[in-house]
Amino acid sequence: MKKLLMLGIGLVSSSYVLAQDLTDAVRYSMDEIQGTARFRAMSGAFGALGGDMSSVNINPAGSAIFNNSHASLTLGLFNTKNDVSYFNGKNSSSNSNLDLNQLGAAFIFNNTNSNSPWKKFSLSVAYDSSANYDDDWVASGTNTTSIDSYFDSFANGSDIPFGILKLQPGEFIEEAYADIGRIPIDGYAIQQAFLGYWSGILDPDNLDDETNDNETVYNSNVAPGNFNQNYFYSSTGYNGKLAFNFAADYNDKLYFGINLNSHFINYEKFTILRETNSNNASLVNNISFENLLSTTGSGFSFQLGTIAKLTDDLRVGLSYNSPTWYRISDELIQGIDSNNADPDIGFIGDIVNVYEEYKLQTPGKFTGSLAYVFGQKGLISFDYSIKDYRDSKFKPTSDVLFSSLNNDINSRLDSAASYRVGGEYRYKQLSFRGGYRIEESPYKDNSFYGNLNGYSLGLGYSFGNFNLDAAFSQAERDINYQLYNVGLTDSAEIQSKFTDFVLTLGFNL
Repeated sequence: MKKLLMLGIGLVSSSYVLAQDLTDAVRYSMDEIQGTARFRAMSGAFGALGGDMSSVNINPAGSAIFNNSHASLTLGLFNTKNDVSYFNGKNSSSNSNLDLNQLGAAFIFNNTNSNSPWKKFSLSVAYDSSANYDDDWVASGTNTTSIDSYFDSFANGSDIPFGILKLQPGEFIEEAYADIGRIPIDGYAIQQAFLGYWSGILDPDNLDDETNDNETVYNSNVAPGNFNQNYFYSSTGYNGKLAFNFAADYNDKLYFGINLNSHFINYEKFTILRETNSNNASLVNNISFENLLSTTGSGFSFQLGTIAKLTDDLRVGLSYNSPTWYRISDELIQGIDSNNADPDIGFIGDIVNVYEEYKLQTPGKFTGSLAYVFGQKGLISFDYSIKDYRDSKFKPTSDVLFSSLNNDINSRLDSAASYRVGGEYRYKQLSFRGGYRIEESPYKDNSFYGNLNGYSLGLGYSFGNFNLDAAFSQAERDINYQLYNVGLTDSAEIQSKFTDFVLTLGFNL
């Protein structure tokens, strides 16, 4: 009977919920090249400058600016401080990590034919960390909406027959949960209703007749009132980019370059909501609900770029970043418990969803750059980039789930620009640097995910064949983080401050 009900749900249901959501598309579409200390100190405004290993990730033509073969490696100390408000509660947290965030080398080949306008060529390889996902914070406060609304939204919103939620003779919780996850269209929704029922949060409407497998109405065992909630968020991982670069110098006036990029995703997010109440007539007074999402992926992209010296001092640059085509795998582990759970089952944990590999296409990006070089004294540079996040797509687009998700992307995301300005002043072997940047929110509603504003400072010293550079940068962004997509949709207000200390050793080969 259960298998027949599962088949029927898979064929006729039109509601959709899956592990992937809009925030995944945004997370993997944003590229925050951390880069060398010189690059970081000037806020990444390097599109028309070149001559720095991280600049190759902005404009591939930049490697042809080097006069000599060059290599660099960079260590960074990255700190994220979060001030979190959730109803009447306020919390602060700070997370720091040390990382080798840049490593690369450019090999310069001068043309021995002095009559050729092609003066030199460069081959380079560069690794840069494009995102660091290490973060943690706590949101706590008193709410009038319980986590039961999350499970109720799935159970009563999807017309789920009670027979699907029942265990068959000899069947274990883990087996039933995994079987339900294989149901097309509604598998995830039914799994959440399943957790709500077996944790004691939900019961079928006609509790006295649990033989009615076709019952589709469910009641909560949580009475209305006030709920003390504590939500813990922790994420780890990175998004890395390995660029294989070729560039050429035409007559010391025009520079052309191409990158072939390999991308790597390693991301893990753990959340746990603990809720208590002392409401009259509430059978459930304590709930613990946890989710662990693990994501791995790889991707490919390419970049094209050019730099032109309009005069000896004035340079312009233009580059194009193609979309990144990712192949991504997700694994979700859920756990739940309440004081009303079946005593023979207790805590439900280590139940695993392993999802089929899917594809994600991130949007492309155009960058225009302008720089003025004051001889050996210094320079000033400006970059403008534009990226349309509505071009993000989960694939295959013919899939009904991904089609709905892509429609959500198109309606809620927007194009976003970034503005970067940086400057450098040189005194003998010493260089003083500074920069400022603004990165617009990818969301149409930027109160949900605000603009990023940041500044940077740095110093560099040249020892001749090698240089040592240091940079400090700080940026801020406000986010309204929605705890769950349905039911308990309240948001934690987060003011995030990102502080980086970066040290680079560069040397001629």
